[in-house]
Amino acid sequence: MITREPFEYPENASRRERLYLAAREGLAELGRAVLLGSRALCALPGLRRPRAQAEFMRQMYVCGIESLPVITVVALFTGMILALQIGIELQRYNQEFRIGSAVMVSMLREMGPFITGQILAACVGSAMAAQLGTMTVNDEIAALEMMSINPVRFLVTPRLAAMMIMTPILSFYTCMMGSLGGSVIGMTQLNVPWSQYLGAALEFARVKELLVGLLKALLYGMIVTTVACHEGLTATQGAEGVGSATRRSVVISFLLILIVGYFVTRIFY
Repeated sequence: MITREPFEYPENASRRERLYLAAREGLAELGRAVLLGSRALCALPGLRRPRAQAEFMRQMYVCGIESLPVITVVALFTGMILALQIGIELQRYNQEFRIGSAVMVSMLREMGPFITGQILAACVGSAMAAQLGTMTVNDEIAALEMMSINPVRFLVTPRLAAMMIMTPILSFYTCMMGSLGGSVIGMTQLNVPWSQYLGAALEFARVKELLVGLLKALLYGMIVTTVACHEGLTATQGAEGVGSATRRSVVISFLLILIVGYFVTRIFY
């Protein structure tokens, strides 16, 4: 099991020393999280067992179906906001008929995976961190180890596999809902017919945008799960520690999604 050792600054440490020690501790935590994710990935073949498959299907339901209402509302209004803001500018040049391509490409390339990752980090990742953190502080993880049950294979792997499958699916769903919301604005406020909106969207939406967006979603799902499970399994100090672990998992996931999203975009474009 990966545990978080208590970290304290030495007495009379200067500001530079504190910054160095904080950076070193952050890198150490990153290494532990990467190790946890690697171990969970290596245990993926174990999901073929019937009991593991049942937990895997339950996690897919939690990650996917239970997140649909929030994702639907956020995606629809994101597409409407994009269409409204971009359409107002395009109207200056009598190019509002291109609003479909702008919304579709934006959703496929960036906004769809980003929205999905942020919602899953806030809804699913926080729940994972709280659940595993509660099990950790109540010594349930230690009890699993005493029974020779690997906590990573038993708890982390089903969650990681479920997120790796459901996040790209939800990202594609987000893109479609966002484009639908944009079409509503196009027809009601920009006088763009549905056929013209759809034609422009399909004309400029290349396969590359779809594949890059799905790759981002896959990476975001792995990041959210790894960070949440790592924070949960290293929680300490009872209920207060569980709350801190949950908050850290959401904040770190948000930051990593932004950073990884930039570098993926930079690599492919």
